[in-house]
Amino acid sequence: MERRVSRRRQDRKRRGVLGWAWRLLLLLALWLVGVASYIVWVGERDQAAPADVIIVLGAAAYDKNPSPVFKERIRHGIDLYQRGLAKQLIFTGGFGNGARFSESQVARSYALKRGVPPQAILIETESRTTRQNLQQAAALMKAHKFKRALIVSDPLHMARALRLAREMGIDALGSSTPTSRFRSFETRKRFLLQEVYFFHRDLFLESR
Repeated sequence: MERRVSRRRQDRKRRGVLGWAWRLLLLLALWLVGVASYIVWVGERDQAAPADVIIVLGAAAYDKNPSPVFKERIRHGIDLYQRGLAKQLIFTGGFGNGARFSESQVARSYALKRGVPPQAILIETESRTTRQNLQQAAALMKAHKFKRALIVSDPLHMARALRLAREMGIDALGSSTPTSRFRSFETRKRFLLQEVYFFHRDLFLESR
């Protein structure tokens, strides 16, 4: 009799533990879906409005040529400039391993060929990460007494970029590239999962 009672208690305890484990897993899943939805929502919201400067976040460059991802960012930054939303562009991005030109130098060259006057372009050549892009851009903004910035990046990257910009005291608005090289379901899924990971990593460690 005592064995039966003990066994029932153990079964109830086991079911209780499993029940709580399932609840925690469900809450975790809902949280991750919520974070992913927030990242998508921020990227799809275009805040393009007058600002002091347009900051184009760096991406890979292949010698003198911007990568397809970087080209879309540069083109969008130029479009915003030509629409008169800011009188100055900041291109960010340093030197990749063994590169002859920094990402920002490649972007500057691309913009000059498309009619942007040299006095409208500022660059920095030190940064290698998103955080560093924005740190260097913030320093340039301070030096030129700029207050508000319009941030340009890919849609799924925008939530993190805006959070980091505001963390550094930049009055930031976001305008994501209307066209993205991350078009297929597989590439978008991979990019989104990466940004969900960085969202949580940034809470504890220095961001990329």
